[in-house]
Amino acid sequence: MHWSSLLRRGKEVLNVAKPITPTLKNPGCLAQTLSRVQISTMTVKDNLMVAGGFQGEVICKYLNQPGVAFCSKLATHENAITNSVDIYRNPSGSMRVIAANNDAQVRIFDAENFARISHFTFPWSVNNTSSSPDGKLLAVLGDSAECLIADPQSGKVCSSLKGHLDYSFASAWHPDGQILATGNQDTTCRLWDIRNLSESFAVLKGRMGAVRAIKFTSDGRFMAMAEPADFIHVFDTQSDYATGQEIDLFGEIAGISFSPDSEALFVGVSDRTYGSLLEFNRRRFDHYLDCIF
Repeated sequence: MHWSSLLRRGKEVLNVAKPITPTLKNPGCLAQTLSRVQISTMTVKDNLMVAGGFQGEVICKYLNQPGVAFCSKLATHENAITNSVDIYRNPSGSMRVIAANNDAQVRIFDAENFARISHFTFPWSVNNTSSSPDGKLLAVLGDSAECLIADPQSGKVCSSLKGHLDYSFASAWHPDGQILATGNQDTTCRLWDIRNLSESFAVLKGRMGAVRAIKFTSDGRFMAMAEPADFIHVFDTQSDYATGQEIDLFGEIAGISFSPDSEALFVGVSDRTYGSLLEFNRRRFDHYLDCIF
């Protein structure tokens, strides 16, 4: 569903309960028809939406075009769930789609024709990847206490981040590209300065569950991290993450996202009973200044 926070109404964007036939038929594009996909992960950037499925599927749709541009089953392994999908631009500006799967594979596609450019194998199931803002570094996290920094062009591991105690599920880069945040089953989020990766410079604690989602505002002022249920934590980056706010709600948390202008935080609740989308707006104490400037 697409929810308009201005019009206060939603509309259906993608329905995967019925067979999906891709509209794009390019040479080198391994598209195939899919049926009844259970969505496991999703991301949107620059008019492109990418969703992953519990049976290793990936679905790519341009929001301004009818139908699905590309869809395929990436892996046939029994437990080949697509754990995360991401959209990023490489250093030359070309858009890429990246999928991380439980079969320990990371696959990268060209977002123009959806041809597979490369795929890399890691020693463990990959739960999450995220690209640095300049597209030169890729964070790779999964069923390991270590988090890896790799070259997205070659897949070569540049650094190994040590400090977490369990498996990792989430990561996000500060817009300035200097700080990487990683979320782990050990109920912590660790912050790493890319200029010195020997140890994390801060450890942020959750209330009771794993850190399953992390997001920065576009202006870099705030960072939010979500637990699997009930709790979201928002930190002020300008206070060196020392001050923050805990949002206590009720239900399973499907994901979080800030609005592009950093003024709103959206929380998806996937609970069967309380399924909903919550919108929290940034509180300001200087409205008169906004009127002046």
